[in-house]
Amino acid sequence: MSVELSRRDFCALSAAAVASTIAVSSPMSTLAAAPAKPSRHGGPFRYCLNTSTIREQKLGIVAEIELVSKVGYDGIEPWIRELDDYVKEGGSLGDLKKRIADAGLTVESAIGFSAFLHEEAAERQKGLDEAKRCMDLVLQIGGERIAAPPVGVTNSTGHDPVALAARYRQLCELGQQMGVYPQLELWGFSKTLHLLGEVAFTGTEAAHPWACYLLDVYHIYKGGSNFEGLAMFRGERMFNFHINDYPANPPWETIADKDRVYPGDGVAPLNDILKTLYHVGYRGALSLELFNPDYWKQDAELVARTGLEKTRAAVAKALGNG
Repeated sequence: MSVELSRRDFCALSAAAVASTIAVSSPMSTLAAAPAKPSRHGGPFRYCLNTSTIREQKLGIVAEIELVSKVGYDGIEPWIRELDDYVKEGGSLGDLKKRIADAGLTVESAIGFSAFLHEEAAERQKGLDEAKRCMDLVLQIGGERIAAPPVGVTNSTGHDPVALAARYRQLCELGQQMGVYPQLELWGFSKTLHLLGEVAFTGTEAAHPWACYLLDVYHIYKGGSNFEGLAMFRGERMFNFHINDYPANPPWETIADKDRVYPGDGVAPLNDILKTLYHVGYRGALSLELFNPDYWKQDAELVARTGLEKTRAAVAKALGNG
């Protein structure tokens, strides 16, 4: 991907700079979240497995918890549909919470999809209702964070950015009531909120004490932003960061989720990314999120273990520890 910025990208990154300035000076910038637990591996970051990485091995959430703990991760990031399947099969979320705690894991985040940004009020309300339902599931398993991607505006453009920020604020208000942080997520393939500057603007103009971000190596690249824009985000405004890598080919215009690879196996500037995260004060989890069909054909434990080893190696290379 060329580092030459288009006018749109320049404006977006400028918005990120404004966002950073406002966040520093605003009394609303302090989040009420408890400090992150230290990693069992030491170092500044915790290590988490997003269950998409071993999704097609079809283990089920209970076996995934056991595996994630056995391999040595600090946390797990399940998908809401896994929790729904577990409940449909007669599982108890209270029991699942105990299993996670007994395994020494934390629920770093969860992946759900709610159209809280939709232009139509009725659809937007449905999105908020779904967000509330998902937040309740997260709470029941001991979590307090959920992804908030731009569902509802993924395939459209021309939205009023101030209106989008107001809608995200409404989601933050719901999250505060529920006790779950909705992490505004950048999606590189989306036509809206695919740039770092757009996400920064939305979170800043939401002006809510629970506003926070969920960023991703692959999605930043896919969306066309320069990774230097990460320096505009404050560490305490992020709890979870999706770690992965990508090859030189296909190019960013056509690359897809399936092309993601283990950290260190691609061409992403992970050294710079991890150093930037550290220097902006980020001390949350690095959650390995992959959708690689080749990995799905392999033993789940091998994939999970390889992913942890390569993520730790990337941190050690960048920061001198892991």
